[in-house]
Amino acid sequence: MVLNTATIWVLIPLAAIFAGIFRQFFKLKERQMEVVGRDSAERAAQYASHVERLEQRVRVLERIVTDKGLDLHDQIERLRDDRQALPAGEAK
Repeated sequence: MVLNTATIWVLIPLAAIFAGIFRQFFKLKERQMEVVGRDSAERAAQYASHVERLEQRVRVLERIVTDKGLDLHDQIERLRDDRQALPAGEAK
């Protein structure tokens, strides 16, 4: 197939148009990836906070179990009271 001059003059602007479309498409995909990355970072921070709260509770429970001088029942009741006093968003 031989390309004549008229065909070349049509293909050049079409190539430029398609290049612009592809550039916009890739910019959009890049922005989408940034949003997903930020969302993942926020979720990771929330999970880390939740894990920290759980670790603190486990430390308290370990102290209760290993400390023979404390009344176990009173400690458990205090933990339940503390748990009920937490805001609804933190009690999981």
